[in-house]
Amino acid sequence: MTGWSTADIPRQDGRTAVITGATGGLGFETALELARAGAAVVLTGRNGAKGQEALARIRGQLPDAEVSYETLDLASLASVADFAARFVAAHPALDLLINNAAVMALPKRQVTSDEFEMQFGTNYLGHYALTAHLLPQLLRGHRSRVVNLSSGAHRSGVINFDDLQARRSYGPWRAYCQSKLAMLMFALELQRRSAINGWGLMSNAAHPGYARTDLIPNGPGTGSLMGRLGRYLQPVMSQSAAAGALPTLFAATSPAAEPAGYYGPDGLFEMKGPPVPARIMQRARDVAAAARLWDISAALTRVSFDQVATAA
Repeated sequence: MTGWSTADIPRQDGRTAVITGATGGLGFETALELARAGAAVVLTGRNGAKGQEALARIRGQLPDAEVSYETLDLASLASVADFAARFVAAHPALDLLINNAAVMALPKRQVTSDEFEMQFGTNYLGHYALTAHLLPQLLRGHRSRVVNLSSGAHRSGVINFDDLQARRSYGPWRAYCQSKLAMLMFALELQRRSAINGWGLMSNAAHPGYARTDLIPNGPGTGSLMGRLGRYLQPVMSQSAAAGALPTLFAATSPAAEPAGYYGPDGLFEMKGPPVPARIMQRARDVAAAARLWDISAALTRVSFDQVATAA
């Protein structure tokens, strides 16, 4: 895997991919390279104008690319269900789902339309519900994969089962770290359940290291401590969004990627560099906690993988 790059992506002809948060940053770069490899790519995001701009940028580089855009707001379970229904009606199968979208370290506690804490609701619960809704199409796909975007921040994460929505106490980074730990636990638990139930999915995860995207400006902002530190660390510790997308692309396409694998940059502190297996904290491997989180998530989102799989 040493030096793995976009040149190593296998052809993706005949495969359909859905990418959340694909109008910019990591999601856009992932969409661009999958389209370049021949996949039919559905970009999703909250802003239709940005979606059309992203399509135009891809088509400007790849005139024959099979790309489309659909509105999807992960902070709304209704929007998630609506998108899934539209996708199911338009596509017979799904081969690749990349749960990429995120919000980061919002300075003040905000809530989704379903009254979930915004980071837990958007980064994790929205993706849990989306994956469950799309499970029938994934089961009809060919060698289907689900890739969850986690973060090195998962190392500081704790799943606070007594206050998942941070109603009693909110900390911007604490909430972000919890959401990214949840995403990694979700990837590992989905693989366990796929194996037990014979779903045939590969579920794994990735993180981008320190990639230069809009995540900080759209979250804690350049005036925050993280933003100020970023100005000094960025020149030596960061990498482009295109480079930051490589672990995701490896997890999504490489024959060497493994079920329940986790991939990130190989450089110092996993900040930048080509993709390699990344460090998984022991909390993320807690099987009992993952099962508990799964069941709570099913109740909160009102969608059950088992029921969906049975119906399929």
